[in-house]
Amino acid sequence: MNQPRHCPAVLIAAPASGQGKTTVTAALARLHRNLGRKVRVFKCGPDFLDPMIHERASGAPVYQLDMWMVGEQESRRLLWEAAGEADLILIEGVMGLFDGTPSSADLARHFGVPVLAVIDGTAMAQTFGALALGLARYQADLPFAGVLANRVGTVRHAQLLEGSLTEGLRWYGALSRETGIELPSRHLGLVQASELNDLDLRLDAAAAALASSCEVALPPPVEFAAPEVIEAQPLLAGVRIAVARDEAFAFTYGASLDLLRAMGAQLHFFSPIHDRVLPDADSLYLPGGYPELHHQALSQNTSMLQAIRAHHSAGKPLLAECGGMLYLLDSLTDVEGTRAELLGLLQGDAVMQKRLAALALQTVELPEGELRGHTYHHSLTSTPWQPIARGLSPNGGRGAEAVYRQGRMTASYVHFYFPSNPVAVAALFAPDRDAANAGDCIATVGAGLPAIGS
Repeated sequence: MNQPRHCPAVLIAAPASGQGKTTVTAALARLHRNLGRKVRVFKCGPDFLDPMIHERASGAPVYQLDMWMVGEQESRRLLWEAAGEADLILIEGVMGLFDGTPSSADLARHFGVPVLAVIDGTAMAQTFGALALGLARYQADLPFAGVLANRVGTVRHAQLLEGSLTEGLRWYGALSRETGIELPSRHLGLVQASELNDLDLRLDAAAAALASSCEVALPPPVEFAAPEVIEAQPLLAGVRIAVARDEAFAFTYGASLDLLRAMGAQLHFFSPIHDRVLPDADSLYLPGGYPELHHQALSQNTSMLQAIRAHHSAGKPLLAECGGMLYLLDSLTDVEGTRAELLGLLQGDAVMQKRLAALALQTVELPEGELRGHTYHHSLTSTPWQPIARGLSPNGGRGAEAVYRQGRMTASYVHFYFPSNPVAVAALFAPDRDAANAGDCIATVGAGLPAIGS
């Protein structure tokens, strides 16, 4: 029987988004890695961009932890496995510490991981202590490690912040507001790690700044209980799946790809922007990303458009999520009004908005079974197709996303977390229609739907 494992761990949280959690987490990961330690980083909740940064910082794969989408048992397994190989586990929280259901605080309490609160000290002095005390004491059973000040101006400023702490709250140090260590962002979050040519320089600079002003000792070890281990079934043995991966399509969960491989699938990555032909594959996966930043290049790669159309015409499985769904449409128009014609496999058009259109966890009941995931996008899409299903948010949030289907093609704004239902995922990708257990669910054309995602 598997035994509990112990490993130093801390959950980096904040009173709100935008406080610098990702920068601090990445800096801590790079700092301890540079000290020769094996660091494993996790991200609370659905996110694709922050893990890219953390993978570069730590040199190890980054997975999601979440009490609803990932689930308690899977989160426990991931932590237990990491504790067996790591010298330090870092978990970046999501939004504010207590925001959402479940929240970062819920996960910290459940697994006994102490919270390190990152607070933006800009334009703040003694009020810093009141905010820190509120985070530490709001829930009596929350394990709390201490507080780290971010974006501090001067040494005197840091001293004021430290002096404001009461009731024995631990000071972990301060990170200055040097622009050279901040991570740039765009409408869906941070800029992708692959697009930042100076990312390693930024990470090393942030790590050096932490080393000069903050504690670098390992936190106390946390005990992680052994999980119930469930072996994946070979439901996709020998199935070849082409997976889009380039500047436009990169939003994939590592755990989802791991599951496909564990079920026996062979993954072949390709670029819809740069490649001219599809890999020889039975099924096709078009994940989300930033197609709106590359829609002209996607439109101009006519040989790839023809190859994907031929894949669909041959009745082969195709799953498209969010940005992948936009690629299926007749056209995509960016925020500047520039329109590009795309695959035309899903009738309709998408227009990018300057504001967020939808953000919510989602559970969707498909013919194959229930899948969990999330939605996060800035586009609005209009199509006359009638959905075969709509998502439901456990938090009651907006974004009851439609799922469209024609033949073996399934498309939605929802980013699915595959381990939430391996059997359903296998049915989506299995070449054998009987194995897919989906029936002949052809999309119907109706009188038209209002723009979805609003």
